[in-house]
Amino acid sequence: MKQTFNVTGMTCSACSAHVEKAVNKLEAVSKAEVSLMTNSMSVEYDSNAISPQDIIHAVEQAGYGASLPQKDKSAPLPDPNSQLAHELGAMKRRLIWSFVFLIPLFYISMGHMLGAPLPSFLVGMENALAFGLTQLLLTLPILYVNDTYYKVGFKTLWHRAPNMDSLIAVGSAAAVTYGIFAIYQIGYGLGHSDMELVERYHMDLYFESAGMILTLITLGKFLEKRSKGKTSQAINRLMDLAPKTAHVLRDGAEVEIPVEEVRVGDHIVVRPGQSIPVDGVVVEGSSAVDESALTGESLPVDKGPGDKVAAASMNRSGSFTFEALRVGEDTTLAQMIRLVEEAAASKAPIAKLADKVAGVFVPVVMAIAAVTALVWFFVGGYDVTKALTAGVAVLVISCPCALGLATPVAIMVGTGKGAENGILIKSAEALETLHSIDTVVLDKTGTLTQGKPVVTDILPGNETDEAGLLTLAACLEAPSEHPLATAIVEESRRRGLSSAAVTNFTAVHGRGVRANLKGHPFLAGNQAMMEEAGVSLGDFPQKAEKLAAQGKTPLYFADEKQVLGIIAVADTPKPTSAQAVSSFRQLGLDVVMLTGDNQRTADAIGKELGVTQVMAQVLPQDKEAKVRQLQEQGKKVAMVGDGINDAPALARADVGLAIGAGTDVAIESADIVLMKSDLLDAAAAVELSRATIRNIKENLFWAFFYNTLGIPLAAGVFYHWTHWQLNPMFAAAAMSLSSFCVVSNALRLRFFKSKFRPAPCAGACPAEQPEFDESNQINEKKGDEQTMEKKIQIEGMMCQHCVAHVEKALTALGGVSAAQADLEGKCATVTLSAPVSDEELKEAVTAAGYEVVGIQ
Repeated sequence: MKQTFNVTGMTCSACSAHVEKAVNKLEAVSKAEVSLMTNSMSVEYDSNAISPQDIIHAVEQAGYGASLPQKDKSAPLPDPNSQLAHELGAMKRRLIWSFVFLIPLFYISMGHMLGAPLPSFLVGMENALAFGLTQLLLTLPILYVNDTYYKVGFKTLWHRAPNMDSLIAVGSAAAVTYGIFAIYQIGYGLGHSDMELVERYHMDLYFESAGMILTLITLGKFLEKRSKGKTSQAINRLMDLAPKTAHVLRDGAEVEIPVEEVRVGDHIVVRPGQSIPVDGVVVEGSSAVDESALTGESLPVDKGPGDKVAAASMNRSGSFTFEALRVGEDTTLAQMIRLVEEAAASKAPIAKLADKVAGVFVPVVMAIAAVTALVWFFVGGYDVTKALTAGVAVLVISCPCALGLATPVAIMVGTGKGAENGILIKSAEALETLHSIDTVVLDKTGTLTQGKPVVTDILPGNETDEAGLLTLAACLEAPSEHPLATAIVEESRRRGLSSAAVTNFTAVHGRGVRANLKGHPFLAGNQAMMEEAGVSLGDFPQKAEKLAAQGKTPLYFADEKQVLGIIAVADTPKPTSAQAVSSFRQLGLDVVMLTGDNQRTADAIGKELGVTQVMAQVLPQDKEAKVRQLQEQGKKVAMVGDGINDAPALARADVGLAIGAGTDVAIESADIVLMKSDLLDAAAAVELSRATIRNIKENLFWAFFYNTLGIPLAAGVFYHWTHWQLNPMFAAAAMSLSSFCVVSNALRLRFFKSKFRPAPCAGACPAEQPEFDESNQINEKKGDEQTMEKKIQIEGMMCQHCVAHVEKALTALGGVSAAQADLEGKCATVTLSAPVSDEELKEAVTAAGYEVVGIQ
């Protein structure tokens, strides 16, 4: 069976590797995977041979804690953000108190060397004991607030799995131990009037070395923790997608009940603008259902009796009744939640270069220090002082301040530089992993394309021209709520064409619309509708086929005798998509397009953008599987997406990148968020990652360069020829110098510039708008009726559900005849048939949960 465990006490990748090793040693365990990011462990084992308690015992024997997760699904999930804030707050307090005591400690121990005055009770050989005890008292609080290094470091050392904390603990403890030994020597010398002994140990205390070691490492850990950003909330976001209640038919009456009480076989009523609560099949009525949250398909899908519907889909128009087939944990949405959980937990933790080296470096340094002390003890005439001095000097100079700062400082500067360029990097692990990817998987809808349909082609027949065909089309489609109709009406408005009201409007499910214009009947719809009406098609089917081959949707417009023309609508590529694909290739990456769209549409978009590997008609759960297949082929995969359907794939990928204008779930599932919704920023993120990792490697080189020179010098290897032996005080100074070099080198990342120049963020509605008068309002005459349009700038819309909420809130106002929200443009356009104040519009949007930043 497969079981998940919570693991506590892990601080680095060496810890997670040790836990994995300990559990995999158990004979009945076939596979154990530990996730440092989620502090969890997934174990596949034979439940007949061992129990979960045996696995927990193995983890505890390795020096860590383990437990089974809570089974109560109704219990609220812990807030990762509050947990992160608590950890950062605790670490910040540790850091502040460390500096509070380190500054006077350094002043007392080093200030007099620079001519700084000391209190009289600390000056002179006769006050040497007070001088040493004062430093010890200032050091003890630093040791106390940073005791976690000793708890973890000595525990891992005891279990023969030393990590960075082990070397920190041993080095600082050795310095303090030697300092206490020196105080005793000073006391002995003063008590026996041996001032030579007092003078020898007066300046050989090294408490400031221990204090500096702990404070600098805590600074590095704090920077590293802060660079990780917010913990993912994807699971909670997914759970919030489904409605909390459902309108169920019981005993012939419609009742509203909690969605948890819906049972298989219940008949549920769904009205326009409502979300579908569970999976089922339509039994009565018809509508266009927006499934973009689950499938990524940008266009709503027509649903009628016998068609299946899925939880979290949005009903765009029409009412229908469906029978519940799958409820609770069996719904498509619940399966997606499970996929995100499993994918996030199975992510292998990033093994930091410093932690990899520490496993070998720590025992080697300890061995060198021990050998050094023994050699000096015997060759120095059994002098304990010389032996201890040499051994401590080796430990102090090798203490990994620079090693500990090499990664977090570079990560901090790298993530900060990314934020300046609109690239939100949510974890150090993501930035480290991104440099090694070789394949980038791109979602189509909303990532490569605009995510909404627009008019691309207008092909009039001999009886009309472009303007005439578009005017007719806009009049026929104006009463329709279908997105294709909206695209045509928007194009007509953009060109400033006039319009007229139609009569006898009828929407034919799965076909199109019928209406009378100026007393004459007209049709608008697909080819099937034209054939059923018996109108003459001419050569338009051939033209429609060419358009369809290009991934466009052709719409026919006809009178009662013949087709008057075709208008093609499509979800067009973003302006920078082709350049972004080219940029990925320049970086040496393979580019794959993954979409739920049909194969022909996907191939057309892929050809236009230069993508050669296209995977189409991929279901949400299959997207995650496709990414896993690429990984099983040995590829390092980055996934770029924006929809809820991309969440499992984003979590499964080695690095997930979400488009900033996408859904909350995609953003929370991803490791990196492209705030400007520009795909070129994904290429810039790869560049930044490579520059950061290169910088980290340089930092590690300088850190080890000092150790390579300093350890032999501290050990006295050159003493026979030069009579040079490094004093622990100078060892501490050398250690500080290596840290200074590392930090200075990391700060060079501030000058990083991408060779790919992303386009400026389009933060407003599309630029191609009808000409506005001085009040920025359009006035049109429709018979005797005066209409007005206003544009509302809105913050907070993150998905098509938000768009539906805004449109519903606005159209509910008296005087608003139509409302069209634009997700990417962050605005909404309302058509007014009667005066409506700006305050009323603002209140309606605010009440729906969004922020109005301006009305024009």
